[in-house]
Amino acid sequence: MKLFIAEKPSLAQAIAHGLGHMKRQNGYIECGDSIVTWCFGHIMEQYRPEDYDEKYKPWRMEDLPILPTQWKLKVKNDCKDQFNIIKGLVGKADTIVNAGDPDREGQLLIDEVLNYIGVLGKKPIQRILLNALDDKSVKEALVNLQDNEKFVGLRNSALARSRADWIIGMNMTRASTLRARKSGYTDAVASVGRVQTPTMALVCRREMEIKNFHPVDFYQLRVDWQHPNGTVPTYWKAPADTEGMDEEGRILNREILEQVAERIRGNSGTVAKVEQKKGQLGQRLPYSLSTLQVEAGRKYGFTPQEVLNTQQKLYEKKLTTYPRSDCEYLPTNQLADVPAILKNLAGLSDEFAGFAHGADTSIKSKAWNDKKISAHHAIIPTTVKANLSELSEMEQKLYQMVAKAYLAQFYPPQEFLSTKIIIEAAGDTFQGSGKVILANGWKELYHAEASSEDEDGENSKLPNVEQGDSVSYQKDDILAKQTKPPKRFTPSSLIEAMKKISKYVKDKDLAPQLKECSGIGTEATRAAIIETIQKHGFVRVEKRNLVPTEKGYMLLTFLPDSITYPDITARWEKNLEAISSQSMSLEEFQQQQSSFIEQMLHEAKTKVIPPNPDAPKCPNCGKALCRRKGKNGYFWGCSGYPDCKTTFPDKNGKPDLHAKKGTSSRSGLTATCPKCGKQLHQINGKFGLFWGCEDRNCNAVFDDHDNKPVIQKCPDCEKGYLRRHPSKKKKGSFYWSCSERCGSGKFYNDKGGLPDLSK
Repeated sequence: MKLFIAEKPSLAQAIAHGLGHMKRQNGYIECGDSIVTWCFGHIMEQYRPEDYDEKYKPWRMEDLPILPTQWKLKVKNDCKDQFNIIKGLVGKADTIVNAGDPDREGQLLIDEVLNYIGVLGKKPIQRILLNALDDKSVKEALVNLQDNEKFVGLRNSALARSRADWIIGMNMTRASTLRARKSGYTDAVASVGRVQTPTMALVCRREMEIKNFHPVDFYQLRVDWQHPNGTVPTYWKAPADTEGMDEEGRILNREILEQVAERIRGNSGTVAKVEQKKGQLGQRLPYSLSTLQVEAGRKYGFTPQEVLNTQQKLYEKKLTTYPRSDCEYLPTNQLADVPAILKNLAGLSDEFAGFAHGADTSIKSKAWNDKKISAHHAIIPTTVKANLSELSEMEQKLYQMVAKAYLAQFYPPQEFLSTKIIIEAAGDTFQGSGKVILANGWKELYHAEASSEDEDGENSKLPNVEQGDSVSYQKDDILAKQTKPPKRFTPSSLIEAMKKISKYVKDKDLAPQLKECSGIGTEATRAAIIETIQKHGFVRVEKRNLVPTEKGYMLLTFLPDSITYPDITARWEKNLEAISSQSMSLEEFQQQQSSFIEQMLHEAKTKVIPPNPDAPKCPNCGKALCRRKGKNGYFWGCSGYPDCKTTFPDKNGKPDLHAKKGTSSRSGLTATCPKCGKQLHQINGKFGLFWGCEDRNCNAVFDDHDNKPVIQKCPDCEKGYLRRHPSKKKKGSFYWSCSERCGSGKFYNDKGGLPDLSK
């Protein structure tokens, strides 16, 4: 029996349909001699620190770094039933097929299940790569199964990424949270991530650039010259040594331009040079996920997550190919599908009918390049015909964007003529530039939606002039301009920044080598990262723009540059590619991360962090009070803990410094716990004073008598301690019994707040 394990039910359904003879069962589909079952994405999850060792349950700086020596996984609670179905089928299978998505996460997510069950490398395992779910694509993939071992590098790269995320996230989140609390910042957890933190920092630093921006006034001199064939508009070209010019070549002193204008008014000039060049703009490439997210964000305001979710729906409806592609190129074997796809697109609308009929299938754009293809190709329409009326508005718009980019491959390049004219007059030089579109080519598809910004300068036609021609002064104008601050990031432009991360490195020497890097995050995770930094409260959306919160600024202050700048993160992505190609081992990468976390923790522990000036102060020692969450809700504790154990109840988000009896506040009195040797502290609780151990694992509790704990071992079992209880029979009376309920059934009378052991 051959068992296919798909990443998700929709993929399983498509494979089963391709196999035929479908018979549905509980958790799987029988297809003749084959069976198709499925996961729900990752059904395995990594151990948390406390799963490895109970001592990691409380967060302590002295326990860091936490570095597992043997990495462990467990089945997610809500996936146990499906896991057991998969496990039972794996035991019966002769051959297993990994049907995860065609990327590194898809490879890992099935392999980790097989490894957990114990069959990875012990049974024949094959791999199916599906870039689309239409019947034609599925059936072609079914006859081209590959050896799963061929993709071990891809699996290890995903495994390396997963473990690196764990090491950075678990250690730096704990370190940052503990440091934040010590400095009086009360917000519960300062989450840190391998990708999310540099992404958050991009937004924070951009906002600081905007706040610190000081506009600069500068000026340009435009001069129009009269030629028999028409007006030649030009701008003055300032000599390199011009006084009053900044490093960017801007003229800051208006008087300089006024002097130039005065010199040439009423004078004639000479055409010193004429340059004309024909050029071409090649066809745009089809979409990868990130380029689609960026353009859909600019055009329609869609968020990256909305684009990904919608493309996933189109993929599951078999209308477009795999949505999480990082590739903008197409394999040449897809050329066979061109006639069928163009025929389908012609039926979308009258507009698309015109586009499809104008397509020339003999044109082969640069997008058709087998050397650029890895696990998947660009997002394109499938051979399944779409009915736009059955799609949501967002699905319609994204499908048409994908379709139009595909059609552009069968139109010629845009052709244009660029002209540059140099005019000399009164010892000064003036330059005019123009561009005339000779043939729209593929741009014809986008002509109707082109904005004025897109078309800026495209049809600025200059008159025909020749070198040596005389021109006369017509008019001049000094244009006052001002530098503008950088724009805030939108979710879409942040996706673009994450991909083109070399522009934002701290060490500029790294930029050239990082230009080839795929950036931080992946096509599949970038949208989720942006959602995550919003969910954690580091950034918020204002009028489609991303704006950092005080919490985001606070975290940026606490963390070392090595995690807030993308330099090292971009290198990691490059290393993950090396692991995928098996030019770097998983062990070598993990050793790098172990060394790196040691370095980051040292920086985090030693970095000077100014105290939060707004934090309430402890009345006993003067240090900041921090808001924390305990078993019974929020309370406030001294940041000087364990030296100062002062606590107060929470009242509307602030410490109740005047808490009355029954509000569970600590008095500051301490004693030694007889069970664990740590400190007991006196607490004013709901039913009066009592003593509790500072160690939650010990959790010992004792009654109070004259501001001292009543520590009396049970005379019968000598294990438990006697506790005082109100009598149910006689109001105002009390009795004492063993805390361990030792079974003797013996009770002791109360005598002045102490147990009476005389009877």
